[in-house]
Amino acid sequence: MSGIKKVTDMNAILSAETIELINDPETVKVLATVDAKGNPHAVVKKSLHAASDGTIHLLEILEASASQRNLTASLWFERCVAVLLFHGDGRQVQIKGKPVHCHVSGPLFLDHYARLRERLGDVDLSGVWVIEPDEVIDESYAARKDWQQSEHPVFIHLDRIAKPQAEAAA
Repeated sequence: MSGIKKVTDMNAILSAETIELINDPETVKVLATVDAKGNPHAVVKKSLHAASDGTIHLLEILEASASQRNLTASLWFERCVAVLLFHGDGRQVQIKGKPVHCHVSGPLFLDHYARLRERLGDVDLSGVWVIEPDEVIDESYAARKDWQQSEHPVFIHLDRIAKPQAEAAA
């Protein structure tokens, strides 16, 4: 993932590399939402994964969680949410999107519910949230640095400017 990529075509938005990252169990996945007052809420969600249709699925286990409340409000009021993916190898991606549906019954729900209970035992599943990605941004240090140097070449710390001049004078 080189450079800052902002993609807006949902069918092409999740590249194979992004899908691999989101489905990798070693990837830390953070869901960021806002509450009714605009207060941010960010929480690690191991249950995020890429679906075959280009959306992201989130298995929300707790009915009364802040994430559940905030996702519901985001669905009702068409608010954006963000998913941050971070891998220990330095890959870091932010996906912005909107919740478009919450499955609380039916085949998709039952399939996830059965697999979740196989993995975690006697747990509930509040819903399977479907998040439609609108934008994918490479947030790795290398990509952000390249973008900054390209878009803002004068954004450099003064000691980095002064040091070459001081060396030249010596």
